[in-house]
Amino acid sequence: MDLGASYNPRTVEEVFRDFKGRRAGLIKALTTDVEDFFQQCDPEKENLCLYGFPSEQWEVNLPAEEVPPELPEPALGINFARDGMQDKDWLSLVAVHSDAWLLGVSFYFGARFGFDKADRKRLFNMINDVPTIFEIVTGTAKKQVKEKSSVSNHSSNKPKSNSKVQDVSESQAKYSKEMQLKDDDDEEEEEEEEEEDEDEDEEEHGETLCGACGENYASDEFWICCDICEKWFHGKCVRITPARAEHIKHYKCPSCSSNKRARP
Repeated sequence: MDLGASYNPRTVEEVFRDFKGRRAGLIKALTTDVEDFFQQCDPEKENLCLYGFPSEQWEVNLPAEEVPPELPEPALGINFARDGMQDKDWLSLVAVHSDAWLLGVSFYFGARFGFDKADRKRLFNMINDVPTIFEIVTGTAKKQVKEKSSVSNHSSNKPKSNSKVQDVSESQAKYSKEMQLKDDDDEEEEEEEEEEDEDEDEEEHGETLCGACGENYASDEFWICCDICEKWFHGKCVRITPARAEHIKHYKCPSCSSNKRARP
């Protein structure tokens, strides 16, 4: 078993290259070589670990005998959980521990060879730019790419979105204008109906004769109707003014008033 102990990367670029090689080997074990990996993780065996090498190869083996080991050790006993979980969940668990191991190895090199704050930050950013093993095994990496592409498409379609908003505003303005025109038409119809009613009243009164003088109705003259005989009279003929008529609840013409007084 070669853990790469004899290979000691001393720069950020070398450590990242070591990280990518080990990562590629672990991804291969958990994806394309998953059946072989599954068979090697026999629960009847002792504690087993999944190792990834800078050469992009992988291996299931016992942990190192020396304590402490030359490099940080992967998670122990991954084979014991194989049959107690669903295959998908077990592979996801191994992937999470593999991600943690890769970070541990990379920053072990960084600490051993004295990376300063800027180098550690640069190393982390380089590692963080690639999907984790867990994201690849569970398929969330593809989902994130789709979400990014959909967000990108949405951003590129912003002018269309603005045009839609503009179309909606124009539609609302058009609707408001139509409603205003409709209200104007309704007002015109009401005015026409009122004028027609007035014309009908004038025509009706034009055929009415004053019960006192026998003259026709004139629109500029005040008339009053008797509540008893229902005849119309010129106000001047019966000496009734508009002001006085407002205080009369039931008007009786002179003829009806005299008939009532003449009753025995």
